[in-house]
Amino acid sequence: MAKNKKSPICDYCGKTASQIGFLIESPKFNEELNGKPAGSRSYICANCIDNCQTIIRQKKKISKNKFKQNFPSAKEIVEILNKTIIGQEKAKKTLAVAVTNHYKRLIDGTSSHFDVDSPFFDVNVEKSNILLIGPTGSGKTSLARSLATILQVPFAIGDATTLTEAGYVGEDVENLVLKLIREADFDIPMAETGIIFLDEIDKIGKTSQSVSITRDVSGEGVQQALLKMLEGTVCNVPPQGGRKHPEQQYLQIDTTNILFICGGAFVGLEDIIKKRIGCGSMGFNPHKTLSDDDWILENVTDEDLVEFGLIPEIVGRLPVLTPLKALDREAMIKILTEPKDALVKQYQKICWQDEVKLIFTHEALEQIADKSLAKGTGARALRSVMEEFMIDIMYELSDHAGEAVIVNKDVVNGAAAVFSKNAAA
Repeated sequence: MAKNKKSPICDYCGKTASQIGFLIESPKFNEELNGKPAGSRSYICANCIDNCQTIIRQKKKISKNKFKQNFPSAKEIVEILNKTIIGQEKAKKTLAVAVTNHYKRLIDGTSSHFDVDSPFFDVNVEKSNILLIGPTGSGKTSLARSLATILQVPFAIGDATTLTEAGYVGEDVENLVLKLIREADFDIPMAETGIIFLDEIDKIGKTSQSVSITRDVSGEGVQQALLKMLEGTVCNVPPQGGRKHPEQQYLQIDTTNILFICGGAFVGLEDIIKKRIGCGSMGFNPHKTLSDDDWILENVTDEDLVEFGLIPEIVGRLPVLTPLKALDREAMIKILTEPKDALVKQYQKICWQDEVKLIFTHEALEQIADKSLAKGTGARALRSVMEEFMIDIMYELSDHAGEAVIVNKDVVNGAAAVFSKNAAA
């Protein structure tokens, strides 16, 4: 007859099953662990599990309170953005409010069941994903990158043009979440509170309104794949990315609390808006015209985006539409001179390292702005315009230590720059 086995005890409180009710056992150890031989098990009782949950909740509450104290307000975010981004006041305000509301939602939302005395304890606050619409070079990506430096949360920037429908050559939409996980150093709970900026979303619009005999694997197919991710779902993310390592174990991440900010130039959208509101010199309402000061993108609606090529389900999951204005000459000059890392300051620093003082006249700045606007690529054109005439100046720097060079309108137009010791005084 077999001998009675020793009754197992909880490894945390030392009580037996007869004292506590029941014990939960672990899988068998493959090797000796904490003094227990291989083949044995570890046990924990229900009371100790409850105590552990209480400790975890308290630690989460402490970290949330600390996060709540450190996170900047919407006004503070806008003040910081003003140092690097010129203009686009509405977009900056919208982004600032969106990210602060997003983290208020995480701190005081229904996932936190500590503040049961709150009158809004059972109120669900839905996240508001954002769509930035504006011409190329208007500051969409710069806004996203500036936010990344401000926020104390994981922040990933992706490009929609590289995405394809699952099963086809290209990146899967899950790779966007993988970038966020990497930014969080593979801390999944931290990544689940992050922000993803998806640029060039207009490039995944439907290729045409007509039915095609081939699959639109980089257009509508990508939009369909993004649907549940934008709304909130548990994604299986390959830690090494893509389908090149099918044997890898997937990471599971819930996107419910990830804020998505999408951006795109939407070339041709203005024509769709004008057609809808009846602007122009022809048609049934020829008297309705637009002046040069009118901002046509301000009138954008969900229907315009659907006609452009976005599917209605995607538009519905991006409830906050934020148009950005095209930059004018005054804004271009401010971009050249005012931000902390303004282009003029960058070139002045380069020249200063060779003990040469670089001076720009106001007429030169105006000419740079005009030539950049003529290129039609917004603020991105400023660098290429300045490189055209700065190459010759920087080539001569080593021979003119202690001197100064003045960049005027003629130099911008191609004339040779003159170094002078008198100007350095």
